[in-house]
Parts: sequence; structure tokens; C-alpha cells
Amino acid sequence: MAQDTPPRWDRKMQQRLARGEAAALSELYDRYAALVHGLAHRVLEDDEAADHTTREVFAYVWEHPHAYDPRYGSLRAWMAGVTQRQAAGRLRRQHGGTPEEVEEKVRAASAAARADYIVTSMPASLRAALELAYFQRRDYRQTAEHLGVTEDEARRRLRLGLQLLSSAVARPLPAVPGAPGSPGASGASGVPGSGRPGAPQGPERAR
Repeated sequence: MAQDTPPRWDRKMQQRLARGEAAALSELYDRYAALVHGLAHRVLEDDEAADHTTREVFAYVWEHPHAYDPRYGSLRAWMAGVTQRQAAGRLRRQHGGTPEEVEEKVRAASAAARADYIVTSMPASLRAALELAYFQRRDYRQTAEHLGVTEDEARRRLRLGLQLLSSAVARPLPAVPGAPGSPGASGASGVPGSGRPGAPQGPERAR
């Protein structure tokens, strides 16, 4: 997944989208489609539903570029939040069972998606330590040897990575008024798909 871009890039991208530059939307899609689709699939566990969600998210960004406020974080993080809310809303509409069962599934899936996002977003040194220790089951010595650092440094990186992960997963995402998946949202439209799943092509914003 692509890493966070510099704040200046985020602001410029927002300005280009606000001017209705279709090339900007295509560039944004190329950079963040994998992130959006991956998070949506983590929640929905269905390729077709994730494709639909991806199109809806990029349509929302195209129609509402000013909904993103650079003062409160990166464009990448904001798009991840929009994706999680939209996917959770679709899961509520599609999933059978009692309201309690649906909400529990939504919470579990959203937490897992958020954890995936946080792990891929954290500094590479912390992410590598977590992957070695918890996914590849390496001990401190093996992790330190693989990374070329001392055991104390390996422990420090694991501790920081776990703290970042636990605090980020526990913190709820801020609301996005009018965003797809939010209360009162009318849904996104305006970005027809091309041959690629979720790909924007030839958008025209209503003036």
C-alpha cells in the first residue's frame, strides 16, 4: 500500500479535484485504489461488494473534495476512514441476523481493517519488527539478528509498534458529515466504472 504523501501533495490534490480535473481523480485512484479496495474487502469479505465500495468512495471524493480537511490528517487516512464507514454501512444492509449480531460483525470487521491500515502505515522499522515477531513467530534474538539491531532495540521497536497499534485501533474514527456510510448520507454517484474494478473514467461533476 502507498504510504502517506506530503501535506503539500494532499492540499494540491484537493485543489485539483475541486477544479474538476479528471486527471487528478485518475492519479488519486492509481495511488490509493489498493488501500480502499483492501480495507473494503477486509470488512465485507466479498470481491464484488469491495469493488462497489471502491467506486462509491472515489465517487464521494470526486463529488465532495472539500469534505477533506488537511488540518486534521493526511488524505490517505481520511480516505481510509471514509472507506471503513461505507463498507460498514454496506455490511449492515446486506448481512442477515439480529441487529446485535450485525453490529458485532461490523465492529469486529472494522477493527480488523483499521488494524491492517495502521500496520501498513507505521514506520517501516516498527512494521518489520511486528511482522517478524508476531506473524513469523521470531523471538527477540532472531528478530534483532534479522533486522541487524540489538535485542534491546528490537524490544523497543516491538513495544512502540504495539503501543501505536493498540492506541490507534481503540480510537474511533471522526465522523464525516454527508460521507457515504454516515447517517443522513445519500450515497455517492458520478464515477462510472471502466474495465478495472472500481476505476474512475470520464467523470463529470454536476455544476
